[in-house]
Amino acid sequence: MSTQALLQAYDCTKEIWDEMCCDKQTIREQYAKVFEALQHLQVNDLEQKDRLAGELFMNQGITFTVYSDNAGIERIFPFDIIPRIITNKEWDTIEKGIKQRLKALNMFLKDIYNDQNIIKDNIIPAELIASCPHYTREVHGIQVPHDIYVHISGIDLIRGDDGKFYILEDNLRTPSGVSYMLENREVTKRIFPDMLAANKVRMVNNYPLLLHQILLSLAPQQISNPTVVLLTPGVYNSAYYEHTFLARSMGIPLVEGRDLVIDNHKVYMKTTRGLEQVHVIYRRIDDEYIDPLVFKPESVLGVPGIMGVYRKGNVALVNAVGNGVADDKAVYAYVPAMIKYYLNEEPVLSNVPTYELENEDARQYVFDNIEKMVVKRTNQSGGYGMIMGNTVKEEDWVKAKAEIEADPRSFIAQPIIKLSTVPCFIDGKFQPRHVDLRPYALCGANGVQIVPGGLTRVALKQGSLVVNSSQGGGSKDTWVVDL
Repeated sequence: MSTQALLQAYDCTKEIWDEMCCDKQTIREQYAKVFEALQHLQVNDLEQKDRLAGELFMNQGITFTVYSDNAGIERIFPFDIIPRIITNKEWDTIEKGIKQRLKALNMFLKDIYNDQNIIKDNIIPAELIASCPHYTREVHGIQVPHDIYVHISGIDLIRGDDGKFYILEDNLRTPSGVSYMLENREVTKRIFPDMLAANKVRMVNNYPLLLHQILLSLAPQQISNPTVVLLTPGVYNSAYYEHTFLARSMGIPLVEGRDLVIDNHKVYMKTTRGLEQVHVIYRRIDDEYIDPLVFKPESVLGVPGIMGVYRKGNVALVNAVGNGVADDKAVYAYVPAMIKYYLNEEPVLSNVPTYELENEDARQYVFDNIEKMVVKRTNQSGGYGMIMGNTVKEEDWVKAKAEIEADPRSFIAQPIIKLSTVPCFIDGKFQPRHVDLRPYALCGANGVQIVPGGLTRVALKQGSLVVNSSQGGGSKDTWVVDL
């Protein structure tokens, strides 16, 4: 069968927004050149490109870890060869919305760890913050460089059946996945070298350079050549590939906690030449493991005493400690109110409607309409602890209800939104699969910079709305094109 016939057989439905097709006869403008180029290929050409992509990922060792998978924890990251394409006009709205949101979230984090005016003015309930497990009292009053708490973020977006983008969640602690965005582009260059230039695709490969510039700018003292390191939990971490990739791309040392020592309220790295002072740490270790003297005493991943150095301003930690209070899923519901409170603006990008299950009326509504709802734990990530109301078994729902009623603060609910679909080349056919988008934003003294694109995650199982790699999802190269 020809690729042209496969494309004509592509099944998009009216009820779901498809990124490529308006309907069975009409291709969206941004996909026109790709559609035309694909039609000149044979199916076996595509199958060959698909195999080549898999081999490139295998040879590069592009893996992630699934801790719950009994078949072995290391997996090659699944990649679909058909790009997801966003227009420059759509991207302008996304970029504007994310910049606005991050500005408000940084102001919120400064406020919540200092004067707490947003609580005093009754915009956010005090008990919501007090009950947040990631509200970190130990950092109260710490002054951070340029008042920036979120230097690196991955803001998850979805497109609903109305064609609008919505913010699904904010990842403000140690967001992962940016290495896959960069590697996806490199693989696409190999398998479709002419398509990128023909479609005027904006580049993403300057991300490590932008990140490195921001890290250098955060050094506590004005020194000409500050030392920046990337702190990893080690080889068994699910994102270890990414840690090595980013350290190598920026040309900075990759260190573990045991490579760092504290002396005279400064951080030093052990080297073959002796101790070398470290000024900026891009940490990929969660808050509770970073300093056993302050948080978990049993942690062997962090650096004993580093919080004292941080408080004195002798080292910059990226991202700041305590950011988890701002990406708690119950606090997420208040971000539009933060934007109005701090910026006196209307949100450019809307939240997904969110029900706080501490509210008795909201809880009852969700229980009565569970088949239309997804229930999420407020402090879980990676798709764990999620209940899809349209597929949950009766006995599982009874058990989940009991958990919710026992601890409603730990749960929120949202209506199930049919995420937009994108064509994927699966089993020799083009098939629609649901996707989300995680653009990566960098905040520095000169504002927010976002490389045009991001990580498009794909729910590879037919009909699934769960895109997380830990739940069997894959990814695509994301193109922002100038029309």
